[in-house]
Amino acid sequence: MPEYVSYSAGPVPAGSLIVKLYRSGNQIRGYVSKVADTGQDDTIFPGEEMEPEAAFRLAETHRDTNGAPIFVDLVEDVAWDPSWGHLRP
Repeated sequence: MPEYVSYSAGPVPAGSLIVKLYRSGNQIRGYVSKVADTGQDDTIFPGEEMEPEAAFRLAETHRDTNGAPIFVDLVEDVAWDPSWGHLRP
């Protein structure tokens, strides 16, 4: 089962991936961003919203081979669904 790390506002290492999950109407949607070095803009994959499962798959394909954690940012009262994997604090 995949494991993710809960994101809280604050710095994370450059190159980290963050899956942001939010509400769009009555659905949960998400996108993936890659944190850039200071002074540069973060990269967002892709430009449109997607279902959470697709966002997690996309994040896995962009994860560094060193197994760096994938952070998850839950906003707009989105609750974690255990079917997505394990979310640690």
